[in-house]
Amino acid sequence: MPDTESLFRAAFRAHPAGVSIITATVDSQPFGLTASSVSSLSLDPIAVSFSLMKRTGSAGKLLAADTFLIHLLTAGQAAIAAAFARPDGPRFTPDQGWSTAETGEPLLPAARAVLRARTMNTIRSGPATLVAAEVLGVTLNQNADAHFDPLVYKNHRFFSLRRTPPLASE
Repeated sequence: MPDTESLFRAAFRAHPAGVSIITATVDSQPFGLTASSVSSLSLDPIAVSFSLMKRTGSAGKLLAADTFLIHLLTAGQAAIAAAFARPDGPRFTPDQGWSTAETGEPLLPAARAVLRARTMNTIRSGPATLVAAEVLGVTLNQNADAHFDPLVYKNHRFFSLRRTPPLASE
């Protein structure tokens, strides 16, 4: 009989999640990682949450950053998401389309939406850290919203969430 950890992993492997890249600049160096745990948290204050699986490398740098950008990705950005998901993946290359925000963070202008945020609280749970972050600003890419499907992650793979009529309505 499978143990609880195996069943837990199987349950969430089959549960799709939106894909984001979170970026920051610390000590004049850009850092970033792919996250599939970004979620809205509150409207008062406007806040999001996400989890980091370790407190070293890019995750540690994000925890030390004053502010960071959360890029909500489109299906056409799966290659960038895959690169930022690997510790040795190519990051912030010219062909990925990066620039620098007026506030200094690495910016991917082609993202569907970009949220500028700062950490409010963290909770540690084993090797993971849950981050609650206040959203300081939101930029919507009108072109991406009109022409591109969101990128989702399920069963260790990236997928497009194709626009279809809703299955049910209220």
